[in-house]
Amino acid sequence: MQSIAHIREYDKKIQTVSEHLLGVKILAENYGEKIGLKHVVGLAGVLHDLGKYTEKFRNYIWDAVHYPEIAEKRGKIDHSTAGGRLLYNMYHDNTTDPFKKILAEIVGNAIISHHAYLQDFITPELNSKYLFRVQEKDICEFEKSKECFFRYVMTEVEFDKYVNNALDELKTIMDRTPTQVIFLTKYIFSGLIDADRTNTREFEDNKENKVYFDHLCLFQSYYKKLIDKYETFNRSATSDHPINKLRAGMAERCDKFAEEPSGIYTLSIPTGGGKTLASLRYALKHAQMHPKQRIIYIVPFTTIIEQNAKEVRDILKDDRHILEHHSNIVIDEDKNNDGNEEEQEGLFNTKEKIKLARDDWDSPLIFTTMVQFLNVFYSKGTRNIRRLHNLSHSVLIFDEVQKVPVQCVSLFNEALNFLRKDAHCSIVFCTATQPALEFVDHKLEINADGEIIEQVDRVNDAFKRVEIIDETSYPMTTDYLGNWINKKTLEDKQSILIILNTKAVVKDLYVRLKNDDSFSLPVYHLSTSMCPAHRNRILREMKDLLKAKIPFVCVTTQLIEAGVNVSFSCVVRSLAGLDSIAQAGGRCNRHGEYEELKYVYVIDHLEEKLDKLKEIKEGKILTKQILADLSANPKAHGGGLLSREAMTLYFRRFYTVKFKEVLNYPITDLGDKDMTDLLFNSYRNGYAQDYKKENEGLELLNTSSYKTAADYFRVINDITQPAIVPYGDGKELINKLNSAARVEELTELLRKAQQYTINLYPNEVNELSSEGGLEIHLDGQVIELKERWYSKEHGLDMEGEGELGLALV
Repeated sequence: MQSIAHIREYDKKIQTVSEHLLGVKILAENYGEKIGLKHVVGLAGVLHDLGKYTEKFRNYIWDAVHYPEIAEKRGKIDHSTAGGRLLYNMYHDNTTDPFKKILAEIVGNAIISHHAYLQDFITPELNSKYLFRVQEKDICEFEKSKECFFRYVMTEVEFDKYVNNALDELKTIMDRTPTQVIFLTKYIFSGLIDADRTNTREFEDNKENKVYFDHLCLFQSYYKKLIDKYETFNRSATSDHPINKLRAGMAERCDKFAEEPSGIYTLSIPTGGGKTLASLRYALKHAQMHPKQRIIYIVPFTTIIEQNAKEVRDILKDDRHILEHHSNIVIDEDKNNDGNEEEQEGLFNTKEKIKLARDDWDSPLIFTTMVQFLNVFYSKGTRNIRRLHNLSHSVLIFDEVQKVPVQCVSLFNEALNFLRKDAHCSIVFCTATQPALEFVDHKLEINADGEIIEQVDRVNDAFKRVEIIDETSYPMTTDYLGNWINKKTLEDKQSILIILNTKAVVKDLYVRLKNDDSFSLPVYHLSTSMCPAHRNRILREMKDLLKAKIPFVCVTTQLIEAGVNVSFSCVVRSLAGLDSIAQAGGRCNRHGEYEELKYVYVIDHLEEKLDKLKEIKEGKILTKQILADLSANPKAHGGGLLSREAMTLYFRRFYTVKFKEVLNYPITDLGDKDMTDLLFNSYRNGYAQDYKKENEGLELLNTSSYKTAADYFRVINDITQPAIVPYGDGKELINKLNSAARVEELTELLRKAQQYTINLYPNEVNELSSEGGLEIHLDGQVIELKERWYSKEHGLDMEGEGELGLALV
């Protein structure tokens, strides 16, 4: 009886199990070879669907395609446990070789988990999901599966030789520290997931979907275009402006520093110093001299992606190879699956096609967010971790790295240490406000003398364009602030940027100014309640007004602070962390258009509710303390609020005093445990010792709680769901998604849809659902927001009074 791995939808052609296993093996080997684990990752690939060599699975797939009315229900055929059990039986039992045990555990866990997420070796309840699967679970026709594997895929002699090659690779790379084992396991899992989905997709599309590009040639071409752009800067009429000369000097310094070996470095270019292009110059040259496969920009806000990607794309003249990854459009798959039940795998329904859509970061130049980066390493499910192996051999540019959520600091540092040491990455922290991440317990292994810019203090002094004015002595209400702004615009006839800490007060002030008959200037509003395409339109309009020197007011949240290239003559910033004050200052007199210093007013807004925004709240307290010190002694802390001395003091207090207890991602539901306990400190967390006592020994070398950690992980505490909004092309994209037949078409449409997507909180989803404001598409995988609930002024409108006009098209 012919084995079946998949049945193609349009012509019912069968892909045999051996064809699939050998195809996945080749892809997995390519992914593993990048870090010296060719056979380790290949081993996961060649065994992952061993359990499909059963009559039960064959009949299940055949009936589901040809007789769907009698097909067994989803979730009844376990085909992933068999490969993990084979490894356990052959290389874990009856051996004292620690490398054989480690190999069986880390590869076996990837195999049994490839339809869910990596299983816990030991759970908080003191059981082992991994051992249950490989030792106890009842799986059908296991001996037959083994027999077919050794007959049709590899002989036992070939297999044993292959495993020995994998063992040699482990012995070469592995130092057996828990932290390294964690990340190598995740890397293997990533390679398996991507190889499996890529091979399946190629079979369904009946063609090879891999896009090949010559990294070296491409980066050489990019580098030449960038240098040509710098030459035009040097020939411009404003090239002799002091700020432009400083920018040119720092860019040349980045070019020279690119010759240094790969490592973790800081690039402390002042705000407005041209760090995007300067860091790109470093990355492109470094990628050529120390062969790298991709350059990845990781930024805190989607607004920075939009601007930085456009700036780079305009210079490089390339749309094809530049990927913007704002967020996941598709609702995350059901993460409650503990791996004991299988997906309806092998059939090409809508959910399967969406799962197969290329979402693997296999592009030479990528722009993404800190949320997406951290999700790659720690989020549950298979969609995010699929991208991990493509981070290897990359230049990673972290723009405004100080925005790492404080509870994720230790996790962030450990991930970067792995990328530098084992995945051959070069990493640059590109910000004017370096956050001192090397002073925490799970410290970042940053290079000694790793600052790229020489004489940073001198550069900062030369770059000074603003004066900070402390207006915090009298807390302001929205009405008071509105009157204060009105008076300021009447007196100075200038454009003012107002940055407040919450969307609620931003919207209130915007409405207050719009409805004030005595206020004559145009008023703009920016918020994360708007989709990226909407925000981009507003930013373009504002830039046109700034260029024409037409006064207006913009009221916004902090989304505008990092990386958005606008330059106002006056900025008002609600009291927040010192880094936020500095970033707000970077939106004022950004290019030195005014010879005199311009003003950044720091105010204390009385009506902001910050109880759920603890980082902003505590940062505000620390900044207020430093302001008080400077008021008492103008020479304190380096003589200025934005001095390097003040900034270093701020971050050390922020991490070691205010948030020391939360840096390791505490999990309150588990008592005194935190994320680093579950993952990196496997023996200190107590589970291993307790398990050993209860079970009269410990059969495992790995004890980490992968799935429990992933279940609790959130970069941002509130869970959100993506929704495509009916703005611009959003409605048309929904229609196209519903009619897309091929995986390749779905991939492209899902990428485009990122520009028309917002994130909804659970309470918003519930309220909108009850009011009929949402529509579900693609078998529940994609949410659409209805037109009444999207406003041309505010974006998401929970009142259902939104109105979309022709001006938005």
